[in-house]
Amino acid sequence: MHTTRLSKDRGHVDFGWLNSQHTFSFGDYHDPRFMGFGPLRVINEDRVAPGAGFGKHSHRDMEILSWVLSGVLEHKDSLGTGALVRPGELQRMTAGSGVTHSEFNGSQSEPVHFLQIWLLPESRGLEPGYEQRSFPAAELQDRWHLIAARDGRNGAVTVHQDADLYAARVSKGTELVHQPAVGRHVWLQVARGSFEVDRESLTAGDAISWVDRTKIIVRAREPGEILLFDMTP
Repeated sequence: MHTTRLSKDRGHVDFGWLNSQHTFSFGDYHDPRFMGFGPLRVINEDRVAPGAGFGKHSHRDMEILSWVLSGVLEHKDSLGTGALVRPGELQRMTAGSGVTHSEFNGSQSEPVHFLQIWLLPESRGLEPGYEQRSFPAAELQDRWHLIAARDGRNGAVTVHQDADLYAARVSKGTELVHQPAVGRHVWLQVARGSFEVDRESLTAGDAISWVDRTKIIVRAREPGEILLFDMTP
């Protein structure tokens, strides 16, 4: 069995400078059916106007990931970090015992489009931290490429949770297979393009999830980009 989360059913806010769609309950959007999935708590698809962004604000006890689809994201935080995040780069901020940060569009002329992802950490009160890594396009093409993991293996960003995050950019007609261990939770998020999964057609913004599925087959109907979370329950 699987559960499908269609893009059109997500929460939505449009503040002019920010157009955001919420896969799970967030802010003023509340849906008791979608409060999270395993340790996955937030997937917000954000589009931020040129020069605009989220001013200084604080977080605690959350692993916050940003995956840019187009444009440039500018990050600053109370740890002294200043960084630009571009497509093919993953940013991880451990909020832990408390951190203040801002996220702005790094361009004055082009919008930035990115996925903001929150994972619940394995423990509270962690030391705040920041990490950012680049993944060349060739490493993401037509294969699952690990971009985040608890042990940071194979060059992935380290997250403080038993969660593996894979990214793939997939050519039309290409089929990818993922085989989770028994008992795992798996969430597949379509970032762009069109895919066939479990006899369902999924397009940008759609998602599908499984509990205790040991083989998942994804086929690209059109070129696209997908993220797959393989997590502890």
